[in-house]
Amino acid sequence: MTEHKPDYVVDVKKYVPAVDEEAVAGIVKHLGIALHTRDASLVAATDPEELKRVREGFMKKKLALTASDAELDAALKKVMEQMKGVHDKHRVTVCYLLAEHYGKLDLFHPKAK
Repeated sequence: MTEHKPDYVVDVKKYVPAVDEEAVAGIVKHLGIALHTRDASLVAATDPEELKRVREGFMKKKLALTASDAELDAALKKVMEQMKGVHDKHRVTVCYLLAEHYGKLDLFHPKAK
């Protein structure tokens, strides 16, 4: 039996009218195995350790952001507030909104050959 995979483009469209579908696909590819279990594919907005993982692993490593932790946490908090009222915060959507905020969606486009 195959597990139903969410349509991440549809989810991102709840927050961004003009979705960069290539970037969504790139983020899905980047997150890879983290999306294989329901628990890992979601971001727990109330868990400080989870938010720290997003900041350290995605914002600092993948997006190569060098702002202070306080500034990065503020941007992450803004995304969490944008998604307020949604219990299941998909990791792909959180990452997309952060990448868009920092103007880094192009990091997730396929490399030109």
